[in-house]
Amino acid sequence: MTAELHRYAVEHSDRDDLLRELAEETEGLGGIAVMMMAPEQGALTTLLVRAIGARRALEVGTFTGYGAISLALDVSEEWTAIARRYFERAGLSDRIELRLGPALETLSGLDADDPFDFAFIDADKESYPAYYEEALRLLRPGGLIAIDNVFRRGTVLDPDDREPATLAVRELNDRIAADDRVLTAMIGVADGITLALKL
Repeated sequence: MTAELHRYAVEHSDRDDLLRELAEETEGLGGIAVMMMAPEQGALTTLLVRAIGARRALEVGTFTGYGAISLALDVSEEWTAIARRYFERAGLSDRIELRLGPALETLSGLDADDPFDFAFIDADKESYPAYYEEALRLLRPGGLIAIDNVFRRGTVLDPDDREPATLAVRELNDRIAADDRVLTAMIGVADGITLALKL
């Protein structure tokens, strides 16, 4: 996709002024801003959550809050302080439970008897396989998982790339493609997103 087509897609997707302001503030953080959800990805996530009628959503990896939906897990008070400010401005503070700490530990402590409708995974890539299993455990049948960065900027295709993050994402991509517990589609939005519908 060319830069011009990308800009065109973003301009023709739903995005509100508050998210534009949050994106600008996040971009002001410097290189770390690459961790923010892409605008077209945010629009897609919002559309998917509404399409499945999600009432409870789980987000693993909040950063500055662009993609936060219903429940967020993160380890950085520095970045989530920005998220909290924008949750308040969006009128969502009473609907978002932000938990700081190791995500896997927090996920394993959640009760599957109160299932989620939607899960978004975008945290440390080495833990992706474990996050996927926990999200699947916590999701209701018919619930949807969205996993970010499944292309790893193309490194998943490079057999010589032995970086732990790339190996973990590649392993998860293969696992999900063969997983008969889900219906799945990998789509070329942002750095690749896998959608997995729990059967």
